[in-house]
Amino acid sequence: MGTGTGIGRVRGLGSAKTGVHHWWMQRVTAGANLLLCIWLVVSLLRLPLYDYRALMLWLSSPWASVPLMLAIVSIFWHLRLGLQVLIEDYLHDHSRIGAILLLNFYAVGGGALALFSVLKIALTGASA
Repeated sequence: MGTGTGIGRVRGLGSAKTGVHHWWMQRVTAGANLLLCIWLVVSLLRLPLYDYRALMLWLSSPWASVPLMLAIVSIFWHLRLGLQVLIEDYLHDHSRIGAILLLNFYAVGGGALALFSVLKIALTGASA
């Protein structure tokens, strides 16, 4: 057999051999999202009160802030991977580059802002 048609080999069309890694990372982040979101719901349901002070004290604990930061990283990474596939599949001109740049800007910026917010609360939450 072969690796496609002759013209396809000349044009360089075919597998880039990076799809398995991308697919695997989507599955790993999906599993992490599932576990961390279940942890978040169970943790919030176990709180005795849902007022500002109780949530600040809960989030100032490393047992709450570290998994929440891991969840933020996993969710934004999963979002970036999924939307990258969508952009690559449905945009076929030069707008693809701009769309992927905007996606990366949003994913990194949004994730960093959310991480900064949780870290700020975790470090100053107990004294507030």
